Amino acid sequence: MSSAPASGLVRARYLVYFQYVGTDFNGVAAVRGPQRAVGVLNYLEEAAERLNSVEPVRFTISSRTDAGVHALSNAAHLDVQRRSGRPPFPPEVLAEVLNRHLRHPAISCLDVVAVQEAAQHLLGTHDFSAFQSTGSPVPSPVRTMRRVSVSPGQASPLVTPEESRKLRFWNLEFESQSFLYRQVRRMTAVLVAVGLGALAPAQVKTILESQDPLGKHQTRVAPAHGLFLKSVLYGNLGAASCTLQGPQFGSHG
Repeated sequence: MSSAPASGLVRARYLVYFQYVGTDFNGVAAVRGPQRAVGVLNYLEEAAERLNSVEPVRFTISSRTDAGVHALSNAAHLDVQRRSGRPPFPPEVLAEVLNRHLRHPAISCLDVVAVQEAAQHLLGTHDFSAFQSTGSPVPSPVRTMRRVSVSPGQASPLVTPEESRKLRFWNLEFESQSFLYRQVRRMTAVLVAVGLGALAPAQVKTILESQDPLGKHQTRVAPAHGLFLKSVLYGNLGAASCTLQGPQFGSHG
């Protein structure tokens, strides 16, 4: 739908569908003012600035969702007002402009071979102080990492079939008799950094041997969501072995 006001400006209305992982959002509605919280519509409005509308673009949503709630398909309409003499954007052009801005930077080419190489440095018995967050002192930071694996994961239900054909998902699994505080989340963050090219596989060995929890790279902590306690195994002597599945991450494939 489009209209031409007396001034000659052309205004068109569009219906858009969008999906989101709401974990880090304060709901779908835009948050105004100096608050640090961010709504999903804040990101959509920021993306819409690329359309160079005469009037700021505002999204009217079909359904509100609370903080932390995800959406497989929400909808909203928006009005875009172009200057005189310029026709309305074709729907496919508008979608491309919005998607280009909204594309998450974490979805990039992941070097899984490099991740697997880096993970080998974590196997065996080591002082894992470099991967321990402060707040839970233990008698000894020495742990034995029995297994670290990188394996294909199932596609996320929050990804469209078209995106599923371009993305591959991977799981990181760690097995040890016990773990230090946030050890798995720190190791995951470092290994993903290797996969994205921010670190070389050999640097994982350097970080481990530094035994420094405040180093530049090992202070990164992967988010808790997506982390699973997969199983607890008991041996003949009653010792427990915990397997933790790290947060799932995706890459173009």
